[in-house]
Amino acid sequence: MRESVLLSELTTLRVGGPALVAQCGTTDALIATVRALDAAGVRVLLLAGGSNLLIDDAGFDGVVVRVGNKGVRLLGNSVVAEAGANWDEVVSFTVDSGLGGLECLSGIPGSAGATPVQNVGAYGVEVATLLRQVQLLDRETGEVRWVEPAELGFGYRTSVLKHSDDAVVLAVEFALDPSGMSAPLRYGELAKVLGAGDGETRPAAEVRAEVLRLRAGKGMVLDPADHDTWSAGSFFTNPVITADRLPQVMAAIADHVGAEVKVPTYPAPEGTKLSAGWLIERAGFAKGFPGADAAARLSTKHTLALTNRGSAGAGDIVALARIVRAGVQERFGVTLEPEPVTVGVTL
Repeated sequence: MRESVLLSELTTLRVGGPALVAQCGTTDALIATVRALDAAGVRVLLLAGGSNLLIDDAGFDGVVVRVGNKGVRLLGNSVVAEAGANWDEVVSFTVDSGLGGLECLSGIPGSAGATPVQNVGAYGVEVATLLRQVQLLDRETGEVRWVEPAELGFGYRTSVLKHSDDAVVLAVEFALDPSGMSAPLRYGELAKVLGAGDGETRPAAEVRAEVLRLRAGKGMVLDPADHDTWSAGSFFTNPVITADRLPQVMAAIADHVGAEVKVPTYPAPEGTKLSAGWLIERAGFAKGFPGADAAARLSTKHTLALTNRGSAGAGDIVALARIVRAGVQERFGVTLEPEPVTVGVTL
C-alpha cells in the first residue's frame, strides 16, 4: 500500500491527482484485495497500464488497485496473458513464438486485461475476433470463472465490461495461427505498404514491424520524450451513422468541404462508420490546435489524439475535448463519443 500517489505518474495522459494505491503483483493478491475492499464497502478503481483513463486532478477517494500480475504463457496455439501484462510485450511474444493474429495490434499501450473491456482494435483487427476466453472475478458473488466471448457483448470499442464495475478481468486467452502468418489484411493503408491485396496475409513479424512504423509516425507509440505520445491514444471513437441519418450528415459534410471531396466511410453493423480524425480536421481543428503555448493540444501528428504538453491537468484536457466535440457537432451534426474511461470528470 502506498499513500498519496499521484495518478498522473500511472497514466499515459499524465494527469490525475493523489490516491491510496494497493499494488497487486499476483492474481491471488488481486482477487484477495478486491474481495476485501468490496466487503468493506471501499470504493475501488482498477488501474493497470493507465492508457485509457482520464482522472480528475482531485484524485480518487478510495483505493486504486494496481493490476500487476504479468504472466504470459503458451497453451498449444493459444497465448494466455494475465491482466497486468504489458500488451505490446504480449504481441511481441506471440510473434516471436511463430504465432499470427495479434500483429496488427502492435504498439498499443496498456495491459492485456484492458483489451477485452475496450474491444481494442487497430488496422482492421479487433480483439473480439481472436479471443478464446476471459477469466473474470465476479465482484458480487466472489466467483472466479472463465467466460466465452459470446457472454461479453462485444461491439465497436466496447463490451459489457466497459463502464461497469461488476467484474475484474484476471487473464485473457487468444487463439492464434500456428503458421506465423498475419490476420487477413483489411486496412488499406497497411495493406498498401505491405504490397498486399484486400484479405491477403503476410508474415506476422513483417506486419508487426510495419504497424509499429505507422503508429510511431502518428505519435501512437509511447515515448517519454515526445509529448505527442502523452495521450490516451484516439480520444474519440469513429462515429457510426445510422442509415436514416446518413444523407443529412453527408449533405452537411458536402456543404462544408465540397461535393467533390471523397469522404472516408466504412461499413459497420449498425450503419456507416466515419473517420473521427477526418471530421475533426475538416471542422477546422488542425494538428497542434490550439497552438504551441497551450497546455493541452491536439497532437502535431494526429488530430484524433488529445495531448498533454507537460503541464496540463484534467481540466485542460476536458476543455479541449469539449471544444473539439462542439465544433464537429455544429459543423456536421455528428456527436463524437470519448473513448477513455473518465474518473471524476464529465465531458
